[in-house]
Formats: sequence, C-alpha cells, structure tokens
Amino acid sequence: MRKLILLIAAPILLSATQAKAQNFEEMLEKNFLAFDTTQNQQQKLEYSNKLALIAKKWPDEWTGHYYNAYSKVNLSYFEPDEAKKDAYLDEAEREYEEMMGLLKKENDETHVLAAMIANARVAVKPQQRWQKYGKIFDENLSKAKELNPDNPRIYYLIGVNKYHTPKMFGGGKKAAMPYLEKAQTLFAKEDGEDIAKPHWGKKANEYFLNLAKGGEED
Repeated sequence: MRKLILLIAAPILLSATQAKAQNFEEMLEKNFLAFDTTQNQQQKLEYSNKLALIAKKWPDEWTGHYYNAYSKVNLSYFEPDEAKKDAYLDEAEREYEEMMGLLKKENDETHVLAAMIANARVAVKPQQRWQKYGKIFDENLSKAKELNPDNPRIYYLIGVNKYHTPKMFGGGKKAAMPYLEKAQTLFAKEDGEDIAKPHWGKKANEYFLNLAKGGEED
C-alpha cells in the first residue's frame, strides 16, 4: 500500500515542481522583456521593482538575482542624482553576490555583469573613479573573453565604453565601430529563447552602431 501511495504521489510532486519552475520562468521573462524594451523610465522602474520581487520570492534561482542586478545597473544610468545612482549599484552588487553564492563559480556572463556594474560606477564620477573601476571593467571582460570569446556582450560593452571615451584618450566613434560590428555579428547567432542564457544587448548595440556610423567625430 505504501509503495502504491509513493507511486501516486511522485508524479504529483514532480508536476508541482515543474509548474513552480515554469511559473517563475514565465514571470521572469515577461518582466525582463518588458523592462528591456520600454523607453519610458517610470515603466522601467516599475518593471525593475517587479524583478526585485521575483528575486525575493524565488531566492534560490540565480537568474532572478541576475536580471534584478541588470535592471538596477540600467536604472543607474538614467538617474540624475549621484547618491541614488550609487544606491542602485549597491543593490546590483548585493544581487550579484546572491547570484554568485548560488552558482558557486564564475562564467563569462558573471564576468560581463561584474564589468557592467563597474562601468556604471565609473559613470557616476568618471574623473574620480576611472582608475579603480576601469581596471575592474577591463579585468572582468578579459576573463569573460578567455571563457567565451563569442559572447557578444563583451564587445558591446567595450564598444559603448569606447564610444563614450573622448577621442584624445583612445575613444570615439571610429574606435568603437569594430567592437560594435563584431558584437552585431555574434548577436545574430543567439536564439534568445532561454531566459537562463542571457541574451540582452542586441537592440542597444544596433543603436550605438548606428550612432557610430553617422556623422563626424565630436
């Protein structure tokens, strides 16, 4: 009788587990895509808050922490107040640490995210922070490239960084172009169907590539 009960219960438990995972992934993907595609900053904030709630509701899912951290970095770029910028990045770093505690190992995407956070720290106070955080940015992208040289987000971040760097310091549109073009080629190979395999950056790369192609150097 006990064996019969176990045989009946096992599929039910498996089904419940699968439903829970599916519910998490559906909510995560829905809110991440909404966050990543809207141009309205109030809506970005609302979707970022939802991503934070998802990460809190499913604390053992590394992807929830990953996308919450990603959203906070993005919010920091559009926040005019320096203290609030850093507050967003403090939260991004906490989420990054939560994610690493679950993964227990580094990979190319964790290094890309670390580089992205460092770059956002520089953006708050470029003159005071570029030496410290610029080094962290470079080191993480180098490590990411060693692990997976075909990750398009590596070249996207380098390209955007070059684009925003003054020409006299080795930046500018022409300097950014090769990296953005390489990223575009690699983005085309991603299917973007699995939320557990980060695939952000394609549209933003296209935007900066078009800017780099147009007009003269500033």
